Formats: sequence, C-alpha cells, structure tokens
Amino acid sequence: MTEPTWGVVSTIKAPARDILNFAAHHLDLGAHRVHIYLDEDTPEAFAALKAHPKCRVILCDAAYWRRRKQRPDKHQARQTANATRCYRRGPGVDWLAHIDVDEFLWPQSPLPGQLAALGADVLSARVRPVEALAPDPDSPAAPEVTWFKSFARQQKPRRAQTAEIYPTYGAFLNGGFLSHVAGKVFVRTGLDKISLRIHNAFQDGQMDDDAADLSGTLLCHLHAKSWTQFHGAYQFRLARGSYRPELKPVPTADGAGVNMNALFSMIEAEGGQDALRAFYSEVCTATPALRERLMAHNLLHGFALDLDAKRARHFPDHD
Repeated sequence: MTEPTWGVVSTIKAPARDILNFAAHHLDLGAHRVHIYLDEDTPEAFAALKAHPKCRVILCDAAYWRRRKQRPDKHQARQTANATRCYRRGPGVDWLAHIDVDEFLWPQSPLPGQLAALGADVLSARVRPVEALAPDPDSPAAPEVTWFKSFARQQKPRRAQTAEIYPTYGAFLNGGFLSHVAGKVFVRTGLDKISLRIHNAFQDGQMDDDAADLSGTLLCHLHAKSWTQFHGAYQFRLARGSYRPELKPVPTADGAGVNMNALFSMIEAEGGQDALRAFYSEVCTATPALRERLMAHNLLHGFALDLDAKRARHFPDHD
C-alpha cells in the first residue's frame, strides 16, 4: 500500500531567509509539496522557490487579487482565501496542512505513517503547538537547541500549573502561551465543499469539530523567539494580529479573564517598556529557573531546528 503524501500551504510576508527556512525545513521532513503565497514581492525567495521541483509559489500582487475580484483587508482573510484556493485547485498531496512561516512541524515518527493510521472517515487531524523560548543571555546553554514550552490539555491542571510556572503573570495566561493554543490541522484532500481557516477545516460551511489528534507531531511555534522579534511585531499584533482587542479572554476559574490586548495594556500602563521587558523575561525567556519549573511538569522541550543547514541543503544558490 502506498503511503500518503503530505504538504503545507502558507501565505507569507517575511524576509527571504525566513521564507526559505520554512520551506527547507518541511522539504527536509519529506513534504511532497510546499505551496507558498507571497503576500508581498520577495524576489530572492520567489526565484528560489520557483526553481525547486517540490515548491509552488504564487505572488499575490495587485493583478492576482484583481482576478480574485477583491483583496481582503485583513491578513487572516487573505491566508484563508489562499489556503482554500490551494486546496480546491488540487494541491498534489493526500494531506495538506495550513500553517504560518514561524511554525515548524516536528514529527516524532515519519508523518506518512501517522497519516496512514488515521481512519478513512477522518477529515482533519490536529497538531498541537509548543511555543519557543528565547535564549537566556545571562546563562547560555546548548546554543544549537531551541527550548519550547507546552501546556496541559485539561483546563483545571493547566490553570494550576500555569500559575505555578509563571508566578507573576500566570493567572492571565492560557498555558503560559502568548499565541494560540489551538494548533493547526492537516486536511484530507480530494473532498467537496472544503474551506480552510486559520485553525480549522470546514465542509459545506460546517466546522469539523471532531478533528483527530495527531499526537505524534508537534507544531513548533517561533512566536516570540527573541525580544527584538517580539518587540518588532508587538504594535502590529496589538492592532491587527494575535493580540488584537476583539479576541476572546483567557479562560479562568471565575470566568473573569482578560485577553492579551488587555493584559499588555495593563502591563504598559503600570510600568511602560520596563514592565513589558520584565514580562518577556519571566514568560518567554529560557532562564534556568523557568526551564526547571517547566521540566518539573514535563512541559519543557528542546529541539535542534538547524534551519541554516536545511536552507543550504535545499536552496544552495540562495544560502
């Protein structure tokens, strides 16, 4: 029996290096297709992807969106429109994952075997996230390793563990994460009336709320991998991204939670940039103390992503 093929689709606005790192990582894992929709012109990345036999690249310029009738204002809507279009046009794989440029699949065993083990009636399979920690500048250790944090699946132990692991801010955080805890999904291809969103698949307008759990694969999310990267994206995320005001609050035992926008507004109102930096240090930096607390709950993961080597291997002319 032939093993299933898989691929990824992503709409990306990023430097060429980041785009090629993303593509190279998934090619290295064995992706049969990497579909990239460039949200802005990045000539070096476009040329490298265009030349690779397993990559498909589309520049989403004004002409592209005129053919689609309208360019959505929000980047989330552009992402879902492109992913759905890729799916419906035939992505050339049996399973397609819709993920972002700062997300890297990390299977514990070969992905084709994991996907083959899913039941024939499974429409989508969820990959759970782990969120990157920044290296601790005061105690660098294992520089080739990127540390990641995870969280308990059940809400009650998650709340208790988060409060213990992040003593100042844990009560305001969902599992200690700044970004999503929902993860992303692989979707079985070749089905009718499928549309993709950021975190879910829909069929005939109905969300697949019974996605299988692809427990043998993690989604390594480099959401706040350094203070410079976090701070550089901070204002955009507050206004239009993953910290925007309309998002749901973090669930708390008393039901009186706040969302990330409100939390960051509170932090800045009380202490400005110094307080924001202190938050980042406690929650997002791989200090020995934080690693020890995460390890005590089996929530610490260390992976050598080795992205430079993968980029050089798959795109040697653009290293």
